[in-house]
Amino acid sequence: MVFERNLEDNLLSLRDDLITVRYRHGPYHRFVVFDPKQRTIHKAAVRDRVVHQALVNIIEPLFESKFIYDSYSCRVGKGTHAAVSRLRTFLLRASQNGTNTVYAVKCDVRKFFDSIDHNILLGLLRKHVQDHRLMKLLEQIIVGFSTGPGKGIPLGNLTSQLFANIYLHELDWHIKHKLRIRHYVRYCDDFVMLTSSRSKGFGLAQAADAFLRLNLKVELHPNKVHVRTWTQGIDFLGYVLMPHATVLRPKTKTRALARVTKENKASYFGLCGHADEYETARTMKNIIG
Repeated sequence: MVFERNLEDNLLSLRDDLITVRYRHGPYHRFVVFDPKQRTIHKAAVRDRVVHQALVNIIEPLFESKFIYDSYSCRVGKGTHAAVSRLRTFLLRASQNGTNTVYAVKCDVRKFFDSIDHNILLGLLRKHVQDHRLMKLLEQIIVGFSTGPGKGIPLGNLTSQLFANIYLHELDWHIKHKLRIRHYVRYCDDFVMLTSSRSKGFGLAQAADAFLRLNLKVELHPNKVHVRTWTQGIDFLGYVLMPHATVLRPKTKTRALARVTKENKASYFGLCGHADEYETARTMKNIIG
């Protein structure tokens, strides 16, 4: 609201600072959220967030056409529900409509945003961003925040979502073209690969981890590599997929029932609407009256 009171003057001042290379990114406001696990968010000032949006507007088209189809985080027409739906489609195909056993390898990159290497990220950006001044601005934003020497990007930045996709596109390409995994879905640092046996599943996880360590200086969380059959249930993005139904993860369902109100009911009913959760939706209606 304060920025908007003198919107035109503020935008012209920002424009002048960018043109004359006087622009300097401001400090972040740090706070903690629980969604449900604890996350530390760093929020930039409005002036800096305008720059973030402008940067994304410019550089996202340079990379969007290169991303694989089955990368679903922070992309137009994608999202969590589309990722879960796509995984179910892949499970049906790989199992030939449930007639064959299929194994899902579920992986999670350990402390991903905190571990992103600045030099590697800048190198990936330089491959496609030819403008020198634009690269200097990107470098200022990336190196201006760190969780350790030369590492880390802030969870709160719009640019961070795009940087994450650019960084893990290298993993996407490796899995699709080197490991030749046909059925693969990624949402940010969570991804699933489908294969025909448990041993092959753990082998794929080891191969993905080796690539991440060698090329991107990040690693899989050792306690979050799971190989399960479809009949055992595949936990992905708040849902559990099984042959006969897709249901909410128990913790997600418990949290929804505890938090639903008349004000937020639409989002929670929407959550149920993307799963086979008629009874949960009816319970919610009884809770809010």
